[in-house]
Amino acid sequence: MLRIGTAMLGLMALIGCSTTERKTAAAPMTDSDLERAIKTQISTDPQVPANEISVSANADKNEATLSGTVATESARTRIVTLAKASRPGLLVTDKIDVKPVEVSRTDYTEDMATEHRRKAEGWGDKIGRSLDDAWIHTKITTKLATDKDTPAHKINVDVENNVVTLRGSVESATAKAEAGRIATETDGVKRVNNMLKVKG
Repeated sequence: MLRIGTAMLGLMALIGCSTTERKTAAAPMTDSDLERAIKTQISTDPQVPANEISVSANADKNEATLSGTVATESARTRIVTLAKASRPGLLVTDKIDVKPVEVSRTDYTEDMATEHRRKAEGWGDKIGRSLDDAWIHTKITTKLATDKDTPAHKINVDVENNVVTLRGSVESATAKAEAGRIATETDGVKRVNNMLKVKG
């Protein structure tokens, strides 16, 4: 009788143990689990600023929203790609802003200006000989490249004696106005000649 009772207790303990294990293994992922998994995945790439990104997740719907600010479009794209890789079929809503880090005039060097002039020449832009002209050109082209109304358009930016001329074609009057606003609001600019043509 004692032997049967002990055997039954052993069997019950074994069944209870296996039930607990089954529950743990099948436990659904929580929102915070998914958020953690995404943040961990993003932080595997040392080139992207994981600490600048906020993650809000809904594990039941397999969805996540990313927000925050990064300096480049490539960093934004990389973060979204990494987030999607954290869980199969994850739907990612991208609310990340791209805001380039601006170099102050005191930190802008002749070497930076030389490098930027080389790039500008390839784009067909003209820059005056002063360091101010190169610095202004750098700031305007960086802002145009990350602005939602202007990035897809090729806008030529000429800077001579702190006077900016915008040339080329854009898709809409909004894009023309936005490019003009960006140039006008850039530090150091004396005047803007907005010669952009609206297609159509």
